Amino acid sequence: MNRTQKMIYIALLVAQGVVIGLVENMIPYPFAFAPGAKLGLANLITIISLFTMPKKDSFSLVWMRLILTTLLGGTLSTFLYSMSGAMLSYFAMAFLRLLGPKRVSIIGISAAGGFMHNVGQLLTASFIAQSWTVMLYLPILSFFGILSGIAIGIAANFLLRRVQTLQKFQIAYENQTKQSWR
Repeated sequence: MNRTQKMIYIALLVAQGVVIGLVENMIPYPFAFAPGAKLGLANLITIISLFTMPKKDSFSLVWMRLILTTLLGGTLSTFLYSMSGAMLSYFAMAFLRLLGPKRVSIIGISAAGGFMHNVGQLLTASFIAQSWTVMLYLPILSFFGILSGIAIGIAANFLLRRVQTLQKFQIAYENQTKQSWR
């Protein structure tokens, strides 16, 4: 895989993540009893990147997606919430990925990422509100975060098994890491 192919692949994933994020921002909150709960569809791109490219590249992808989504349709506060959730989620998923396919599945990694995303956002809300009472919202958001993470993990599994381009990048990355998730 040459450098140009790699850069095009990263750019396409970033663009897809930004478009998915912007479209999701236009969707009204689906859960009246859990305001702020969203599906987190753009995290599908993060999961795919974790299994098809080195950590440095997937980390860069997450940052580019966050910055571009904020520039195209966000505010400083949305950036802070998104960034804290995305970073905590990313590091948790990257750590769990190190456990290997015999100990954790892509779906489990994604579910943990959904949970940690909510933890990150609530920690930021607690800091901004200067009150830990915001964390009382964690059980409700956790339920939706884990459920959404499972759905996104299933979708990522499907895409990684069915899309030839993703398979090509996944095989190249697995050859580098000596760890097969297929």
